[in-house]
Amino acid sequence: MTTTPRPPAVRIEGLRRRYGTGSSGFEAVRGVDLEVAAGTITALLGTNGAGKTSTLEVVEGLAPATEGRVEVLGLDPVADRGAVRRRTAVLLQTSGFSGDLTVRETLVMWNATVTDARSVEEVMDLVGMRDRADVAVRALSGGERRRLDLACTLTTRAEVVLLDEPTTGLDPESRRQVWRVLEDLRADGVTVLLCTHYLEEAEVLADHVAILHEGRIVRVGTVAEITAEAPSTIRFGHPEDTGLPDLPVLPGAGVTRHEGTVTVVSDDVQRDLGTLLAWAAEHGLRLDRLEARAASLESVFLDIAADRTDRTDRTDPEPEPEPEPAVMEETR
Repeated sequence: MTTTPRPPAVRIEGLRRRYGTGSSGFEAVRGVDLEVAAGTITALLGTNGAGKTSTLEVVEGLAPATEGRVEVLGLDPVADRGAVRRRTAVLLQTSGFSGDLTVRETLVMWNATVTDARSVEEVMDLVGMRDRADVAVRALSGGERRRLDLACTLTTRAEVVLLDEPTTGLDPESRRQVWRVLEDLRADGVTVLLCTHYLEEAEVLADHVAILHEGRIVRVGTVAEITAEAPSTIRFGHPEDTGLPDLPVLPGAGVTRHEGTVTVVSDDVQRDLGTLLAWAAEHGLRLDRLEARAASLESVFLDIAADRTDRTDRTDPEPEPEPEPAVMEETR
């Protein structure tokens, strides 16, 4: 018996978002297309000002699209805001809870706004804050406040969870605790769209990754798919001494020297590393500090970021205006 594939939980088509009008306006999102499969974690990465938050705010229903279409669970998050809100949970970059309330009081207040909510004790356990239950919000560290934000988000038993930088300010142990929570949500069939600037977070958690650059998605797929076409790197020490034998020919590879280090950018690291090792053995040489690295999400991301840096050096682009600050609201 065949099963019918579930439709995407989030569908974005031709999304554009512009701030301001006329010559003083700025287009932060420039034709984004993205599908988020139901029951998966999708990470949205991007350089600063790439349009991540601007995109996510439209998906959350906090702002309308200038052009294009966005659907969450088949509904328009702006026109069908009430229906979408009951089935989604949102974590914004900032929340603004009262500093006078304790953690427990904040969660009790939030719990009262949500239909079919998890208990206060359950969400405190999820984010590891039971021992801080009676501490005032103003006395929490930045990382603890972020965990409180996440606890409020997870109060809702949502079908889709939208997270904007959920682990910013968390120590490594707390960050991994949040990762386990998100993995448990996925195991329960919940869809997660995650904005993050932690590449390791995307590599560990995400079924799919989309990289935004200057308002457009420039890479999308699994981590393996994104890195498959990127070159690998071989580095080793090789003094610039005319008495040493010339390096072997490495067809298609880029070879550079800098302060006694040779860097080879290779599209076939096994072939080129084998050639180099055979050359070294033939001439009785030792390749000091030898390292060979396959392409990583980090290397792909840095190459994308370098493209912006190079063009910024040549031009003086108009900076992206800061979006209006959003206020965290109930998700019932």
